[in-house]
Amino acid sequence: MTDSSALDPEDRKIVTLARSARARNGVPEGAAVRDETGRTYVAATVALDSLKLSALQTAVAMAVASGATSLEAAAVVTEAETASDADRAAVRDLGGGETPVLVAGPDGTVRTTVTAG
Repeated sequence: MTDSSALDPEDRKIVTLARSARARNGVPEGAAVRDETGRTYVAATVALDSLKLSALQTAVAMAVASGATSLEAAAVVTEAETASDADRAAVRDLGGGETPVLVAGPDGTVRTTVTAG
């Protein structure tokens, strides 16, 4: 586990935004990504009958739809121990294999950091 205060301020910001999205919407996951210009995109799980996206997949889609061409970092707040393969693939598609994905619990404590690759 990583003390959130030990994180880079920009990484702490995306964890906080992801946590807020999860809490505000009452969904299983919240996520945030930071693009190559420092802009952030925040999302929650999408669970419709016709469309199911994880929070991280939704955040990546929002970044792409807004014109982002790369990612610097991603964060997901979840009960899961790590980011799913599908989540890591979405981050990798836009950010590349070395993009860090911070995985935090509902309390905002970062459990692990993995790469998208």
